[in-house]
Amino acid sequence: MSENVRVRFAPSPTGPLHMGGVRTALYNYLFAKKHNGTFVLRIEDTDQTRYVANAEQYIIDSLEWCNIPFDEGPGKNEKYGPYRQSERKDLYKQYADELLEKGWAYYAFDTAEELDAHRKDHEANGKTFIYNWHNREKGRLVNSLVLSSEEVEQRIANGDKYVVRFKTPQDETLILQDEVRGIIKIDTNTLDDKVLFKSDGMPTYHLANIVDDHLMKISHVIRGEEWLPSLPLHTLLYKAFEWEAPKFAHLSLILKPVGKGKLSKRDGDKLGFPVFPMEYTNEKSGDVSRGYKEDGYFAEAFVNLLALLGWNPGTEQELFSLEELTQAFDLARVSKSGAKFSPDKAKWFNQQYLQQKSAEELTELFLPILNSQGVEAEKDYVQNVVALVKERANFVNDLSELSNFFFADPIEYDPKAAKKQWKETTGELMTELVSVIEGIEDFSIKNAQTEIKRWITSKEIGFGKVMQPLRLSLVGKLAGPDLFEIMTMVGKETTIKRIQKAIAALG
Repeated sequence: MSENVRVRFAPSPTGPLHMGGVRTALYNYLFAKKHNGTFVLRIEDTDQTRYVANAEQYIIDSLEWCNIPFDEGPGKNEKYGPYRQSERKDLYKQYADELLEKGWAYYAFDTAEELDAHRKDHEANGKTFIYNWHNREKGRLVNSLVLSSEEVEQRIANGDKYVVRFKTPQDETLILQDEVRGIIKIDTNTLDDKVLFKSDGMPTYHLANIVDDHLMKISHVIRGEEWLPSLPLHTLLYKAFEWEAPKFAHLSLILKPVGKGKLSKRDGDKLGFPVFPMEYTNEKSGDVSRGYKEDGYFAEAFVNLLALLGWNPGTEQELFSLEELTQAFDLARVSKSGAKFSPDKAKWFNQQYLQQKSAEELTELFLPILNSQGVEAEKDYVQNVVALVKERANFVNDLSELSNFFFADPIEYDPKAAKKQWKETTGELMTELVSVIEGIEDFSIKNAQTEIKRWITSKEIGFGKVMQPLRLSLVGKLAGPDLFEIMTMVGKETTIKRIQKAIAALG
């Protein structure tokens, strides 16, 4: 790609960043890095009524955690700054004025009450009210297309509330190109005249984002499909300003696990999974929303699962490092249809990344958890434990339950297992087994296994009659890694103590 690729992620700081937003940021990042381009973060905070104070920092922290940091943005390489729209508001009026002068826009003085009356009147007649070519010059609507220039100037001088609307052309067919969806044809007669600027000095999203994208030299706009209906207006705005438009790509939705409708926080709350990258606390209500980070997901796993929600590499490969994603990513392979989110698949991704980590890496993550539980153990011992149990874990936190018997005696025994495996004669067998273990001088895995199996064979009984009650004694349930690994790890004395404790408890 010969042109200088510049893409932007432009969220509104109205709350926590949804995982769909993170995916949009990720696709922008991957596209930029693949083409040696620039990834820009712009905060679109023109809607001050919904502004949330801590949302911007949350967005930045989330991108950092995902390891997809921006190249330019608030406080970082502000080449075309500022990067908050609220700090750029003074420049938008000149562009609104330019559109007015060129005849691409007009003043509209209709009040909210008047517009509401028009809507109700249309509804009463089974019609839909649209402010556009059909009615903007018929005299019922109050705008500069029907008022004299003197009347317009007087109204503005009087402080009358107004908006600047875009004058959508009539009887034209727009041929739009989308990098994901292909050719789109739009009849301009179906479009309304969107508001671009308000008398309070604030632009709407439509004007601000076009101006900012142009001034920041954005080459590709990769955004969610909710903005697809705005594509005709945005294309017309570029035409009106006589600017070269960027290439557009509209990403499909991330769908609910059932497959219908956009994935929402409510779905996550209902089915028990997060929809935000990091935990978020609502400053007003104090409500805490779960995050993938705090739920124990590795950032690499979260990014990997997001990448495949709407993009297909064209191969059977599912596990990608960020570098591999960068090389493989292609807008041509982004799906036009929504991608159904699977909580089970998300866990699978994390499990795969956990298995790729060494016991040493996992031990560093597991030690603080043990310490918080009041468990003190040598690092080498913990590392050996982790090596034995990691293959059964999906999350680092799972290591606690999978290994607790390595650090403390069982305090109870699985009742179902005890009923099935601990028979009337089991206590006698276990007492005899204690004697066998006491006689093993070199308590290694090989020696313990050899002596105990020799004794079982000599008794002419099934191995299960001894090994299952022994596991129950050491673990408290019929689970865990190799039994002789457990015995030698906890040691000879602890093994004997636990068997005697089980005999006393189970008879």
